[in-house]
Amino acid sequence: MAPYPNDDERFMQAALREAQEAREEGEVPVGAVVVCGGRIIGRGHNQRERLNDPTAHAEMLALTAAATAVESWRLEGCTLYVTLEPCAMCAGALVLARLARLVFGAMDPKAGACVSLYSIPTDDRLNHRIDLTSGVLADECGGILREFFAHQRALGKK
Repeated sequence: MAPYPNDDERFMQAALREAQEAREEGEVPVGAVVVCGGRIIGRGHNQRERLNDPTAHAEMLALTAAATAVESWRLEGCTLYVTLEPCAMCAGALVLARLARLVFGAMDPKAGACVSLYSIPTDDRLNHRIDLTSGVLADECGGILREFFAHQRALGKK
């Protein structure tokens, strides 16, 4: 039996496809999808370079697309799948969107705000908490990032 529900792996694969799109565009390869009622209602991948926008993280773009799809900023009952542990900005946005669940792949020891550095989605001091599952397809999610940054270093960038 797989360590995670089949749906978690299936939707994380969709987030990985978004990360691959980001990589093809020269962006840091992070991808995200928002799922509600068993279907994807929002997709996003990093676009900070393309949009010259420091907030254009995969999670933020997926949340905006999902909110547009349901015509509400409240994403109660929805799950976000993202290839990398969200940063403080994104974790805060997830709480504000009233997301029910967060599933992420790779840990981010330098900026992760869900487990690594902070625990924003599960902080009892906030008015909303999010169920959290980490490590889904972690090797694949971390691998695309490692390959990207190795390539960037070989080019003398980042």
